[in-house]
Amino acid sequence: MATFKHFEEILAWQKAREFCKKIKLLTDKPEFSRDYKLKDQILSSSVSIMDNIAEGFERQGNKEFLQFLYISKGSCGETRSQLYRASDYNYITPEEFNDAFFDALEISRILHGLISSIQGSGLGGSKYK
Repeated sequence: MATFKHFEEILAWQKAREFCKKIKLLTDKPEFSRDYKLKDQILSSSVSIMDNIAEGFERQGNKEFLQFLYISKGSCGETRSQLYRASDYNYITPEEFNDAFFDALEISRILHGLISSIQGSGLGGSKYK
């Protein structure tokens, strides 16, 4: 397993940051202008992906980091679900849906790999040295 000194080095966080920007651009479209609830939900869940990776990492314990990675992965699934709603309501095009959906799947796969790697390492994190 790779050792990270800063959460910014984590590929999942980097991808989540780009994904968050993409979701922000999508929700800036006029089609979202009246659906405040969906706009707020999809923005919040996409932000949660990157923020939970950062928060979990900064706690410096692998058990806590894992907990936050699972939350991040859950937020990724939540965002995918909201993308379906945005598509169903014709707020985004099929191409925009596919692009964002597959980015979310990639982030979820990366998170799954990171979780598996940490679980298999047997390390407790720098907090418990």
